[in-house]
Amino acid sequence: MIKFLDIQKITNNHSAEIHSAAARVIDSGWYLIGEEVKSFEKSYAQYTGTDYCVGVANGLDALRIILRAYIEMGIMQEGDEIIVPANTYIASIIAISDNRLVPVLVEPDINTYQIDENRIESAITSKTKGLMIVHLYGQCAYSEKIGRLCKQYNLKLIEDNAQAHGCKFNGKTTGSLGNASGHSFYPGKNLGALGDGGAITTDDKELADRVRALANYGSTVKYVFEYQGFNSRLDEIQAAILKVKLKYLDAETERRREVARYYLENITNSAIILPIIKDWNAHVFHIFIIRTSRRNELQKYLIDSGIQTIIHYPIPPHKQNAYSEWNNLSFPITEKIHDEVLSLPISQVITNEEAKKVVEVINSFN
Repeated sequence: MIKFLDIQKITNNHSAEIHSAAARVIDSGWYLIGEEVKSFEKSYAQYTGTDYCVGVANGLDALRIILRAYIEMGIMQEGDEIIVPANTYIASIIAISDNRLVPVLVEPDINTYQIDENRIESAITSKTKGLMIVHLYGQCAYSEKIGRLCKQYNLKLIEDNAQAHGCKFNGKTTGSLGNASGHSFYPGKNLGALGDGGAITTDDKELADRVRALANYGSTVKYVFEYQGFNSRLDEIQAAILKVKLKYLDAETERRREVARYYLENITNSAIILPIIKDWNAHVFHIFIIRTSRRNELQKYLIDSGIQTIIHYPIPPHKQNAYSEWNNLSFPITEKIHDEVLSLPISQVITNEEAKKVVEVINSFN
């Protein structure tokens, strides 16, 4: 079986260093808010090209705390609107609604799967205070037009960078393109921990101070609470492991790109719609997405041939029971994407032989 993602094999690539890092933390006797987290935060801030990095428990918390910090700073208030792509993973939207802000869904571009920059302005109202772009599947969602719109309408630009560690736009790394960015280090991410983990990056010192306090129960001094905060902290073991894996991220990204190039150059089945890549630096291929109107048939054909695939994601947010008030809304582009996408195996550990088999099986599908 060719696994969609072989996390164990990825971990084994750095096994000795990971065991050493974990043992160092265990032996230290210090497991939260210590030197390992500080060291990783410094390294990841440098990597993203930002002034500040704050480790948190997961990617959802990262987005949730950013928005909460803006509320505490008086920049946003309950009932304000945040524009977000309609085809994102549900976490982007939960972070907004959990703060009693209003998610405003905007359709993506069918060719890139990123929020359609030409649809954003018509969604802006007097209540709009922010735009959350999602670098979905590992591709950069930012554009110069998006940057101009945010300046023109005084919107906070928040990046959901859960899937795009190391992605670039004109030489700048995602996580440094907006006012603040939320990152996920879920084990399956390109930069994955061995458990949950997340971070917030920003150049805004006031925001960084607020999110750090909010993530620690709302406290900067022990037993003194300035805000009604969260318990959301990156632990020392995960930070130590992430610092090990960060060293290899760029090289591993290049391997993902090699696999993606092979797929793009060799999948020739006319029933398959391949992704369009305009800038290879602007895609880190967290996921390699294809589309077909015969998705379920193809997925079964692949699994019967020993190839595991995943659907990211079968049900769009506006059709979920969690947001039943949206169930009657129509977002035809989003719905088409969610009905047709299929994710092929791609990672830094997939072999050339495995990639070749994926291509051969897809090309033989009829």
